[in-house]
This record gives sequence, structure tokens and C-alpha cells, in this order.
Amino acid sequence: MQRLAWILMFSVWASVAQANAPLPGDIIRDLKALQEQLEEGAVEAVAERASSQAQRLSGGNASDRWASALYHQLAAGALARQDQPAQAADHLAAARQTGGVGTDQAARWLREEASLRRAAGQNEQAIGLLSEWLDGEQDTQALWRLVGLMAQEQQWDAAAERLEQAIGQTPELNESQQALALAVMRHAGQNEQALSWLVDGLSPDSDIETWRQAAGLAQQAGQAGVAAGLWEMAWQLGKLETPEDQWLLIQLHMAGGTPARAAEHLTQALENGDIERDEKTLRLLATAWQQARHVDNALSAWQALAEQAQSARDWRQYGQLAYAWGDEAQAEQALEQAASLGDEEASQWLSSFD
Repeated sequence: MQRLAWILMFSVWASVAQANAPLPGDIIRDLKALQEQLEEGAVEAVAERASSQAQRLSGGNASDRWASALYHQLAAGALARQDQPAQAADHLAAARQTGGVGTDQAARWLREEASLRRAAGQNEQAIGLLSEWLDGEQDTQALWRLVGLMAQEQQWDAAAERLEQAIGQTPELNESQQALALAVMRHAGQNEQALSWLVDGLSPDSDIETWRQAAGLAQQAGQAGVAAGLWEMAWQLGKLETPEDQWLLIQLHMAGGTPARAAEHLTQALENGDIERDEKTLRLLATAWQQARHVDNALSAWQALAEQAQSARDWRQYGQLAYAWGDEAQAEQALEQAASLGDEEASQWLSSFD
């Protein structure tokens, strides 16, 4: 706020120099005196005097109206120093709307008013003002500020449009800009674009959160295979190492159409004792090898599951799979176990072996 107050104060004299109408000597002297008082810290007195003068001169001739606009600007500077950004912004709005004010000067006041509105938490007004400013100017910093304001107000589609401009004008995004860009893309439903943008920036040096975000975006975009590939790469790079991370890796491979890789990770986790060898885990392993159509591993996994669960249904399914893959010996043994556990369908299957 202090910096903005200085800009407002300093530009009074730039505005005087660019005046469209000459100012009387007494007005110039009064403006100078008020500025000096402001520099000395008499903000309340300056705000009151400048506001009064702005009101008094607003209905006069061209010279009076120009002076009124400058008094509004001086009042805005004083109020900004008092941490009253909304009131300061009102004075700048009055200044730029004064008849006879030049286009360039009005534009400068518009941008300063936008900053004040933002400081006052008046985001909707700040968005409108910044949008108007950017329609006539190329200001990358203001553009990113506008995207941030739109994001705060959850105007995701509008933010996405401005974001495209901002990225195009920014040679290299900093960390906060990257975070904002990703949030806007995701909320605007541009998951594939966000994924492409994020993946392009991935490297072995990228932190784990960036890898997680990329994999999550791939899932949201319906690209399970890409998500599995990203998680696999992160795992191989040593970014992931917890059992939870490995379990998610297995699930992603299953969803992404690479069940053999899921089975390999699951086997390794079981051998290392990272995952409990229970019925749920063995069923997933058997399913993964079956989907991968790895006959020996699938039959072995189904046998282990059936022995663990002692379920007639699992013994029958193991037997049927062995029969389908041409191993009648295993099929008959498995179906006999299922029949012994009361599975009538298994008994019917056994009749075909007679």
C-alpha cells in the first residue's frame, strides 16, 4: 500500500505537466502545499482538504474540472496511506471519469484503481478494471494478477482464457505461476492440456508432488495408461518408496492395461514383505496374471489363492481356467477339490473327464 501511495502522489505532477487545460497559479500552489504536507505525514488533513477541493471544483470550467481530478488523485494517495484502499479507489474512479481527462491519464488511473480495489478485497470490481486495462495494454504482470483474481472468484473459464495469454507472454514461469496455471486448467476442465503442460516440464529433478500431480491429472483425463507410466517412472527414479505408493502403482497398472507389470510389482512386494499375503492380495495377483495371459504364473497364483481361501468357487475357477488353457491334469485336481467342498457345477465339469 505504501508503494501505491507513492505512485499516486508522484504522478500528480506528471498529470499537471500533461494537463489539457492550464491551471491557475493558486491551484498549483495549493496542490504543491498539499503534496508537501502528505510527504510530512499529514495524511488526514490532506485527505480532507483534497476531497473538499475536488468536490468544489467538479462543476466548473475545463480548468476547474482538471484541478478537481488532480485533487481526487491526491486524496486517493492520502487515503491509501491510511490503509483505506476502497475510499482511495473511489477517488480515482471520480478522477478518471472527470470530463476532459485525456485517454492516457484515465488509463493510468484505471490501473491504479484496479490495484486499490484488489487491496480492498473488491475482486469483482478489480477484475473488471484490469480486464478493461488489458484490452488496450500488454502488461504481463497485470495479466497474471487478473488470472489470480479470477481464480479467487472461481471464474475458471474466464481465467483459463486469460491464462493462455499470460503463459504466451511469460518466457519462464515461476513456482507460484506454475501452481496457479495448474489450478486454473484443472478447474476449467482442461485436464489433458494441463497434463501435457505438466508432463513437458517433468524431469528426474522434479519433486514428488509434481509427479503426483501429473499422474493424478492423467487419471482425471481418463488416461489410466499414462498415469501408470508416470507413476512407474517416478518409482524407478526413486521418488516413491512407501508401501502405499507401491500399492497405488499396482492399481494404476491394472487400470492402465499393463496387468503383467502390476503382477510383477505385487510379487516383489509379497516377497519383500511390504504387502500382507492375504486373500485380497492373492486374488489380485491371480487376476493380474490371468489378464496378462501368463499361463504358468496365472495357474500358480490361482492355486495359491484357492489353497488360502479354501473356497469352492475359487477352486472351480482355477480348474476352469486350467481346462481352458489345456492343462487337464491341473483342471481335474482343482475341480475335484471344488466338488469336495460341495460345488455342484464342479461335479458336472468332472463328468467330462470320464
